[in-house]
Amino acid sequence: MSEGRPARSFRLDGRTAFVSGGAGHLGAAMVRALAAEGAHVIVNGRDAARLDAFRAAMAAEGHDVSTACFDMMDFAASRAFFGGLARLDVLINNAVTVKPGKVESQTGEDFDIAYRSTVTAAFEAMRAAEAALDAAVAAAGHASVVNIATMYAHVSPDPRIYGEIGLNSPPAYGPAKAGLVQLTRHMAAHWGPKRIRVNSVSPGPFPNPSIAAAKPAFAARLAEKTMLGRIGQPEEIAGAVVFLAGDNASFVTGIDLGVDGGWRSW
Repeated sequence: MSEGRPARSFRLDGRTAFVSGGAGHLGAAMVRALAAEGAHVIVNGRDAARLDAFRAAMAAEGHDVSTACFDMMDFAASRAFFGGLARLDVLINNAVTVKPGKVESQTGEDFDIAYRSTVTAAFEAMRAAEAALDAAVAAAGHASVVNIATMYAHVSPDPRIYGEIGLNSPPAYGPAKAGLVQLTRHMAAHWGPKRIRVNSVSPGPFPNPSIAAAKPAFAARLAEKTMLGRIGQPEEIAGAVVFLAGDNASFVTGIDLGVDGGWRSW
């Protein structure tokens, strides 16, 4: 930081963010964190009742949240929605549809859905939101896209952790997310001159609390794979997203930020 220049804030007042899959396990933490920093957050999902309940809960906490109920794989709906936005400062592609299954049971159709919901849906959203992101650049100096990947975009799931309990990571999941990481780099290079930053975040072990409670031995094996010796908490992914969304990351683009307790580093 240059001498005499004030430290930048994480505040997002006056900015609009969109989070796909925003009422889910990690998505909800992202929405809450962005809203807590002053952003108006548009929460996307496919279940209208769930979205309404989540919006009401956020409003009760004093957060400025609205909803957009459509499937990100419905590209006509996605184009219509993003094309209708006057300004969008932060686009977070978090939604994914993956069918559970092992190598022996996954089909080509399962791979098609995983890729469509992860890579193609993110691409369609980015392209449809370009004019709204440009408007944010004109107003704030930059805009941000954050694509949510996974540690399994970089390393293989360890079969010794999963196996007999049936909670294995589906073989379509990691490859689709790896494609999302590469799309992130491509779009960062393409949009760099426009000052639209594109980054990805790769979460580590963040099991749903219901799974961790029902399968404590499984949760313990996940924890043992991290350098910190524990699983992640949803708010710990939210901090990375808030950083990449705002002014503190104004010179950060084209990266993948691992939030995995050191899982990938040994």
